[in-house]
Amino acid sequence: MGAEIHDSGYSWARLGATLAIAIFGNVGLWSYILIMPSIQAEFGTDRAAASLPYTFTMLGFAAGNLLIGRAVDRFGVTRALMAAAVAVALGFGIATRASDFGAFAVLHLVIGIGTAAAFGPLMADISHWFERRRGIAVAIVAAGNYVSGAIWPFFLGGIIATEGWRAAYLTIAITVFCAVVPLSLLLRRRIPEAATLRAETAARARTAELGISPRALGLILAAAGVATCVAMSMPQVHIVSLCADLGYGPAVGAEMLSLMLMAGVVSRLVSGVAADRFGGVPTLLAGSTLQCLALFLYLPFDGLASLYMVSLVFGLSQGGIVPCYAVIVREYMPAREAGARVGFVIMATILGMALGGWMSGWIYDLTGSYRMAFINGIVWNACNIAVMAMLLWRRGPSGRAGLRPA
Repeated sequence: MGAEIHDSGYSWARLGATLAIAIFGNVGLWSYILIMPSIQAEFGTDRAAASLPYTFTMLGFAAGNLLIGRAVDRFGVTRALMAAAVAVALGFGIATRASDFGAFAVLHLVIGIGTAAAFGPLMADISHWFERRRGIAVAIVAAGNYVSGAIWPFFLGGIIATEGWRAAYLTIAITVFCAVVPLSLLLRRRIPEAATLRAETAARARTAELGISPRALGLILAAAGVATCVAMSMPQVHIVSLCADLGYGPAVGAEMLSLMLMAGVVSRLVSGVAADRFGGVPTLLAGSTLQCLALFLYLPFDGLASLYMVSLVFGLSQGGIVPCYAVIVREYMPAREAGARVGFVIMATILGMALGGWMSGWIYDLTGSYRMAFINGIVWNACNIAVMAMLLWRRGPSGRAGLRPA
């Protein structure tokens, strides 16, 4: 029966529907980055304050990954996605009527919670339907996040330029609701209980080899996730504003963001293949190291051509990091708790993005440039490398080989 359920034709068809949901559903994660300069000008705020709606989005996104992940474990992914689509549509729709910056910022908490359904919960759900190709399946779903970030700026850029950010937000509200609700109906089938029991037996065996309890491993992964995403947030959140400061304009920054995210799609797919071959931990460590090297490249280069190239390198370096956390969770933790466990670790990575997005704006206000913000990201990235290296090279009878999946 396992051969009929996992890695089957239905599994790949389900993956296609899941990817489509991810592309539509993740727009809430990128939309505010595109309008940040407009909001700063309209409401007359400084750069740190203008970053707060993004921070609220990420806080909601973090909480939503955990809360909606638990809902998926209990009620199934279809109901969770429908409720999330309603929340996103209401959040964007009401935001178009906001005249107070504080209320506008807080609405992004609702947007973030709803958007979360299209990330960690989808990765947890699709992981049940694959065994041999779990890494690439999870990576494809996670890549939907970056495909969304690459496509939507081109689509929304013209609307923002001609009709303003409010028209763009209303467009998002209508599109997400009309796309996600019908697509979610394609995911009503549940994984058989027998397949869940077999997956949990395999996970317990790997955890015993590793010599770390699932609880401790979850905390270690959460700490590593915060560190790596503080570093990751600096280019992703502030590249548009950086280009505006350098005189290249927000449109150029949006192009660099799209280039970065499309490169991230390639990175995620390659990392998924690598995770299936070598395991989640070695793949994550490699990606984090490459991300740190890419951050260094932003320090000496600020020319237009060089920024395009560095953004490409950064995208190719960091894209596969976050999906590896979900792969590691599914390798070593109980299958029936996949939504909550993946949600907890993904929540930590998103909190790192929220902290890093605000922190970079705060450092900019203090220093008048983004140089120290990049250095701050490099330091946090080094902490992540240290944590993952410790996990990979820890001593004991389970040793380094125990970190590879059985």
